[in-house]
Amino acid sequence: MGFEFSGNMVEDLKGQETWRIFKIISEFVEGFEELSTLGPAVSIFGSARFHRNHKYYKQTLEISTLLVKNGYTIITGGGPGVMEAANKGAITNDGASVGLNILLPKEQKPNPFQNKSLTFKYFFARKVMFIKYAMGYVCMPGGFGTLDEFFEALTLIQTHKIYPLPLILVGKDYWSGLLHWMKTTMLKSKTISAEDMELVKITDKPKEVLSIINNHRDWKLKVIKDTMRKRGIKIDSKDKIEGI
Repeated sequence: MGFEFSGNMVEDLKGQETWRIFKIISEFVEGFEELSTLGPAVSIFGSARFHRNHKYYKQTLEISTLLVKNGYTIITGGGPGVMEAANKGAITNDGASVGLNILLPKEQKPNPFQNKSLTFKYFFARKVMFIKYAMGYVCMPGGFGTLDEFFEALTLIQTHKIYPLPLILVGKDYWSGLLHWMKTTMLKSKTISAEDMELVKITDKPKEVLSIINNHRDWKLKVIKDTMRKRGIKIDSKDKIEGI
């Protein structure tokens, strides 16, 4: 398949695995420090291969613009295609535009529409940042990377490792086959439950994406305020609740 001898293989041969832990820690520390004050944010995923005239590029631009105008930070993988469209929609509307770049041999060329940019070597450290600081996931049509992010978030919600958040698939023509297979094969085989399917939303409408995210923000804010009241914590209307 044309694989080349990678730098990671060289590191393994050198017996440097134990020292690599410090590089991993540094990526987590930098990510936590840089992203902890973002406020409400939405992670947008999708293919790096869509050009600027592609319908999904234009649709991503519209979705990003709507989200930014309603107070959300946009987080992407920082590359071209859908990621570029999402970052562009944010930065051209004076919003916060975050790119979580990854070092790859191809396809990952950082787009110029980021006003906060981090670069990761390790996928797992980067993936923590996507899920930790997002109020919702928007998955445009994409490849293995998009599926990876989507199913990891779905698994974390299913297993109650994170609080629920909207998982939105945009593009019914693209995603309906996947959902049909999940229902007719996975659900039929009882490897998932009917409730698991309810965790996923699918739409073609940018305004519906915004509505789903806004409804979740309102729900989350209510849960936090109710919990604070039960614990006897006074709520000042001027106080900013982190992540909301």
